[in-house]
Amino acid sequence: MGSPPQSPGAPSMADTLIKATTRHIRLFTARVENGQLLADPSQLTLDIDPDNEFLWHQAALEKVQQHFRDLVAAHAGADLSDYNLRRIGSELEGTIRQLLQAGELRYNPDARVLNYSMGLPQSPEAA
Repeated sequence: MGSPPQSPGAPSMADTLIKATTRHIRLFTARVENGQLLADPSQLTLDIDPDNEFLWHQAALEKVQQHFRDLVAAHAGADLSDYNLRRIGSELEGTIRQLLQAGELRYNPDARVLNYSMGLPQSPEAA
């Protein structure tokens, strides 16, 4: 069974960038080359906290990145579909929330907007 004919100039599925965006996670079926995102159906690129809502320490960042690698490995062989990307993004949002609630991550007071999207900051007395 062949592929359906495409209109001249229409992008092929291999050229189509699939992305999933949550509040703090952006996933793309792309690779970064010379500062540009280039569609690549065989690779996922992760952008964490693009609005700089949090103050990140290397250990917290590594936990999110490791969870991302684990999720990608768990989905090995599955299509990089919109649905699967959203599932991975949602799981990573949960990881960020856990880090915040555990005090391993803090809101950035200099963020463009302080909306406390993951809940109110924890105070030492409340812990």
